[in-house]
Amino acid sequence: MQSWTSTSPPRVPGTPRPLRLHDTATGQLRPIAPGRVARMYVCGITPYDATHLGHAATYLAFDLVHRLWLDAGHEVHYVQNVTDIDDPLLERAERDQDDWVVLGMRETALFREDMEALRVLPPRDFVGAVETIPEIVEVIGKLLAGGAAYRLEDQEYPDVYFDHRATGRFGYESGYDAETMATLFAERGGDPDRAGKRHPLDALLWRAARPGEPSWESELGPGRPGWHIECSAIAVNRLGMGFDVQGGGSDLAFPHHEFSAAHAEALSGEHPFARHYVHAGMIGLDGAKMSKSRGNLVFVSRLRADGVDPSAVRLALFAGHYRGDRAWTAELLDRALTRLARWREAVALPAGPPAAAVVDRLRDHLADDLDTPGALAAVDAWVDEALRRRGGADAADPAAPALVRDAVDALLGVDLR
Repeated sequence: MQSWTSTSPPRVPGTPRPLRLHDTATGQLRPIAPGRVARMYVCGITPYDATHLGHAATYLAFDLVHRLWLDAGHEVHYVQNVTDIDDPLLERAERDQDDWVVLGMRETALFREDMEALRVLPPRDFVGAVETIPEIVEVIGKLLAGGAAYRLEDQEYPDVYFDHRATGRFGYESGYDAETMATLFAERGGDPDRAGKRHPLDALLWRAARPGEPSWESELGPGRPGWHIECSAIAVNRLGMGFDVQGGGSDLAFPHHEFSAAHAEALSGEHPFARHYVHAGMIGLDGAKMSKSRGNLVFVSRLRADGVDPSAVRLALFAGHYRGDRAWTAELLDRALTRLARWREAVALPAGPPAAAVVDRLRDHLADDLDTPGALAAVDAWVDEALRRRGGADAADPAAPALVRDAVDALLGVDLR
């Protein structure tokens, strides 16, 4: 699957900082120490609707991780999937009397446009579930052979399920208790009441073909993959086990990330699937979580069509910490637009106050679990000083505005030109 066009962040003088991120599995802020190649997998969209600000906030958070690794001199192998076959996509296509393939392609194309407009650095591998079905089938076959999966032989549809107890570690990533897992599994795509399963929490690996549904011929019989297994197969086959970061929204911690890790660990016999599990908070509107089911989405494409500068969208979302649930409001966007205008005014000056210290503070804040509010405040302080000194004899460093502009570009992804 085609990714989107990349931009090359400018090189910024000074000393990069080692990155620390909160790890969901341990509940701790821990340093990330990648090798020469930093490896990251971030779960992608199910393309049945346009990119909303909840999506944008998540991908912008991991874009900062990508940028900080580049700043530190790492090569970055970033992988992102697209769930281009799953129940929500089929349900939306049926509701709208649309072809599910066309719907998926159309919304994926719009997602790429939104990401490019937001200056999100693209993944090296942008991979659809459909194109990896042979890989997924192979993985499921190995799980069956190893006893970690089982088939519902006596049912009308011989689906294949994963035994969630196969690794003996299930639940380590999210840290949820059994009651919470049972509740979330039922709410987030699970089928706890399916007859014939060994346990209500066991997750679907292969859905045998049903009349009127798309299916693929395979050694498992005709059917299509379940949701979680695609990320296991795509990640392991491109990044290997023990990669640096698995990321996504906080609603993916369970069941999706828990199962994708369990599948891969049962397959490989290795632990952990990822060294860091990192989750971004939810974006709300008018006091409620922004979601398709509530119908309260703010779409990136609509903001773009209304003429909103994508750099202002970045700044608005960076005004809150990535792990926190936070609200999108008109006032938030207005403040971001004002901030963007002031920043652009300051870096357009012929000279400004020395900037090495603000670049240091910018790096310090971002390396500390992506402290974007602190990073924005650091740049604000330099901008305030630059605009106060405008034209004064003490605004004597002609290199300072360009240094701030490049640092904001490279580290925050905000275009001040």
